[in-house]
Amino acid sequence: MKIINIYLFVGTIMMFFLAFKQSEESNINTASLALQSQYQNLSDSLTIDSETGLVNDANLIMIKAQCTACHNTQLIQQHRFTREGWKDKIRWMQKNHKLWDLGESEKVVLDYLEKYYSPKMASQKIQNRRELLKTIQWYKLENR
Repeated sequence: MKIINIYLFVGTIMMFFLAFKQSEESNINTASLALQSQYQNLSDSLTIDSETGLVNDANLIMIKAQCTACHNTQLIQQHRFTREGWKDKIRWMQKNHKLWDLGESEKVVLDYLEKYYSPKMASQKIQNRRELLKTIQWYKLENR
């Protein structure tokens, strides 16, 4: 009789643990889907400027004026920085490549870059890069 009680007790604990774990995973998945849905809705409404390949926005003209004077827009598209990362990159260009002081337009530029070219937008279809490889099959090169 004691053995049956022990089995019932252990079984109850295991069922509770599994139910708790499943509930926890469900909460994580729900939060992830909500976040993904939020960004998916944003990317569905985005249009791309045919001249630059950048996302159309009211501030795109400022980006064209400040950024394309020195480099191609593909340089913007290939990077995903946080706001602080973009700011550091601007400071680096000012120090090493004689970029002028952006003045009041710096906030506009940073707002645009953070909104469309930040790590949180990396999963969206607004970049011109190919998808990451899912399976890679390595092989050994033979000496010639």
